[in-house]
Amino acid sequence: VQLQASGGGLVQAGGSLRLSCAISGGRFSDYALGWFRQSPGKERELVAAISWGGISIYYTDSVKGRFTISRDNTKSTVYLQMNSLRPEDTAVYYCSATHNTWGVPGTTPTAPPFPDQYEYWGQGTLVTVSS
Repeated sequence: VQLQASGGGLVQAGGSLRLSCAISGGRFSDYALGWFRQSPGKERELVAAISWGGISIYYTDSVKGRFTISRDNTKSTVYLQMNSLRPEDTAVYYCSATHNTWGVPGTTPTAPPFPDQYEYWGQGTLVTVSS
């Protein structure tokens, strides 16, 4: 399974970016997906996650109302639309995939928050927000 992330770049505070992550080599609909980010000296943190079929969505508190995660099963791609960007959003952003069935009726409603709970990773794309 391969994940290819794109869409990072330099943007001024208040601006927007859309990250994309194309997944190949597996059945896209089998995966729950997540976007993590990591800035220097900090641990990798889960920013947003979306379950099978987009049934459930998670956002970390700092991005609620500004970021939107979505998935297109026809294109095997997951997106992260980032609006009202802030300098503290500056980080390398990673897309990830897991077979975890969180968010599906009858399973846990909680998105797996730790990097080691995701089996597959993209290469990371740098987002820099200037003040």
